[in-house]
Amino acid sequence: MRESRRRDRWFPYVVIALLLAILAAGTATNLVRNPQPRLVADGVPGDTAPAHTSSSLRSDKYDELVRHALADLDALTLPNGATLAGWDGPWRYVWPRDASFVAAARCAIGQYDQALDVLSFLDRVRPSTGRWQARYTDAGRHVDDGREPQLDASGWVLWATWFCRFGKRYWDLVEESADQILSELGPDGLPAPSPDYWERSEKELTIGTVAPLLTGLRSAVRIATEEKRPAEATRWREGLDKLSAATDRVFGPDYPRTAARARSFVEPGVEPISVGGGADAFVAVLGPPFAPDRPVMSTAINQAHAVLTQPNGGVTPGESWRADGVSWTPQTALFALSAAARGDRSGAEALLSWLDQHRTSSGALPEKVNRDLEPAGEAPLAWTAALVVLADTALQNPLPVP
Repeated sequence: MRESRRRDRWFPYVVIALLLAILAAGTATNLVRNPQPRLVADGVPGDTAPAHTSSSLRSDKYDELVRHALADLDALTLPNGATLAGWDGPWRYVWPRDASFVAAARCAIGQYDQALDVLSFLDRVRPSTGRWQARYTDAGRHVDDGREPQLDASGWVLWATWFCRFGKRYWDLVEESADQILSELGPDGLPAPSPDYWERSEKELTIGTVAPLLTGLRSAVRIATEEKRPAEATRWREGLDKLSAATDRVFGPDYPRTAARARSFVEPGVEPISVGGGADAFVAVLGPPFAPDRPVMSTAINQAHAVLTQPNGGVTPGESWRADGVSWTPQTALFALSAAARGDRSGAEALLSWLDQHRTSSGALPEKVNRDLEPAGEAPLAWTAALVVLADTALQNPLPVP
């Protein structure tokens, strides 16, 4: 009897100790599989931020952050308009996605000549048919490294061209990119799977591809309307309506990375819960400044932001991303832009302040922030710098929405 009572008394402690040991082992294994990333470069050698902002920039609490971001974009943009994603090694290429954001950021603050250089480079390397390549050399050649062409670029270059009001100048680029999106849409209104900003082959269609295509078609319709090309405007509007309806049907109401495998209906009157798919930062592209605001979309964006926020305060690209506790600055800045464009000033400022606090010693915005709150990866990163400029601008004045 006494021995039984002793066992009963000690049994819970044994179970707790065993569980703690399992958790510790799992944590150790995860740390081995996902070691702390470190800084590749502190910044572009010799690059320094100008002492004053341009006259088109209003001085505000993020003035120094934006000045340095623009200085880094200056350093990463070559005389021929090629805008490098980063200065070193595997980053020293031009991604159409990143370059499109840089062009938009330039136009947001009135630097139209610099934006023209960036878009002119993209116009020179554009595919006359088919998808854009994942990346290009600074001389405009396709980088043959096994990466598949990426459909989302067709959407991003259309958005940047419309944002900058260069539709007439780059009409061929607009027409080819918009028609390419239409050619990809199947009977169900959706395109086939494509690699997206995660830079990997995909077996399922992702919101990282769908969201930019919606933005691109919406921008193409605006350009065609402004240029008085009714046939193209009608054709692209029909494609936009088809893709938009399919996106809501397949990805709504949560808009996860991939379509949910099932939906759980709790009880009448209670919103169903999607099962599977996982949150993705690109849900932010389904709202302002890339698309008109809708309550269902703001809810999805806020929910995804909450799920993807890491212990260090930044954001990870997706719920199914590697569980390493590392934040990625482009996705953090994307949520800052989304918050600013949707009128959530406090949310935007919190994220911009976090990015400001985690720059490198030279002042550059890094690609990542690791578990120890240290800058990591490449610095500077053009995509992050462009998003920061856009987010800061959106806090001052509303950005145009296609």
